[in-house]
Amino acid sequence: MQTAFEQYFSSLKGKNILVLGLGVSNRPLVRLLLSYGCHVTGCDRTPREKLDAEVLELENQGCQLRVGDHYLDNLTADLVFRTPGMHPANPALEQLRATGAKITSEMEVFFEVCPCKLIAVTGSDGKTTTTTLISEIMKAAGKTVWLGGNIGTPLLPLCMQMTAEDYAVVELSSFQLMDMERSPQIAVITNLAPNHLDMHKDMEEYVQAKTNIFNFQTYRDKLILNADNDITSAFTGPGTTRFFSRQAQGYVQLEGDWICRNGTKVLDVNTIAIPGVHNIENYMAAIAAVEGLADDETIRQVAATFGGVEHRIELVRVKDGVKFYNDSIASSPTRTIAGLKSFTQKVILIAGGYDKHIPYDVLGPYVCQHAKAVYLNGATGAQIRQAVENAPGYTPGCPELIDCKDFTDAVYRSAADAKAGDVVLMSPASAAFDQFKNFMERGDYFKKLIKEL
Repeated sequence: MQTAFEQYFSSLKGKNILVLGLGVSNRPLVRLLLSYGCHVTGCDRTPREKLDAEVLELENQGCQLRVGDHYLDNLTADLVFRTPGMHPANPALEQLRATGAKITSEMEVFFEVCPCKLIAVTGSDGKTTTTTLISEIMKAAGKTVWLGGNIGTPLLPLCMQMTAEDYAVVELSSFQLMDMERSPQIAVITNLAPNHLDMHKDMEEYVQAKTNIFNFQTYRDKLILNADNDITSAFTGPGTTRFFSRQAQGYVQLEGDWICRNGTKVLDVNTIAIPGVHNIENYMAAIAAVEGLADDETIRQVAATFGGVEHRIELVRVKDGVKFYNDSIASSPTRTIAGLKSFTQKVILIAGGYDKHIPYDVLGPYVCQHAKAVYLNGATGAQIRQAVENAPGYTPGCPELIDCKDFTDAVYRSAADAKAGDVVLMSPASAAFDQFKNFMERGDYFKKLIKEL
């Protein structure tokens, strides 16, 4: 008897299929479609001369390539796999729909054919760490766990290796959720704040996308929400809804130094290896999610040993008494605020980058409280400067605001000015796209520069 995975892909044999975007996550999908006898066209804005060897090899395997500036012109297909970064209302997608093409995505199909139980996490901040924590706790409890989605390995091609007893733990972005018509058995929303408003038409659309993580749940399913967040505190799932809270008003809540679940002490926050109040919230969300799947001792063991996720307040180097931290994941003001609050001393902050059209005024007071100098760069540098200068606690020179010509200049100048005992925190409060492909490339470049000092 065929599995749901085999039935789905066997039904596509001979069909004309477009895969929009040939980034790392879609390449295994192209190979999978080719293996089932599909006629595949891979479309990407990258010009042919800049394609890497793996993409060119897809062509050798039978994939037609449509690349360069006009890669979306005059397309026809039976089925289209949308890359997450492309808005569903993109004119090219609308035209394809008008000609009868079905629009889907790798993650939508994964949710349709996945044979195992699904735990999914979304939110504006903390979703990668929370997703990873859930995965680490479940693995430590002896479960077989498949980690993916917006992080890790593309999961759809791995479905044939999964069993009904396994768990898929996935991080989902708002872009992945926009067209979703299925929800996981356990859904987590860490928090919601303005983000990605360069891609979403407004905040309402952004929030609506996030709610798809639970909109299609049943009464048997569970939703985990942040009671301290104004937006998520108003949500209710179709099944069981559990709230977590640092303000002692949740099913999982902070009582003194202990995270408690339904009145039972689970985790002493002083034993958590990764710094920051925001990571206490991440642990609360994870503890709510794994209830009944992992015992409390396993949670405590993971908390004492888990060192964090790359690019998230990651200690890169201690040089001449200066600690350099990579927080490149901080692509929004709320992320950077969480990073600033993780340190007991005032830091030297590197901030600025691509403009996602989100407000920065909320960042100003926290920079005044937690930074002694700010090295500004990128398209949002001027906005961050204005937010700091307009903050109630600002006085000229406190913190010192230094305009830099680009990211590299900001790193070198901040490192040169730092003294023994200082903390240099690269936490941009902005996306990386003005100077880098993504936040990972920005973080790797920062680490390279620091290690070469």
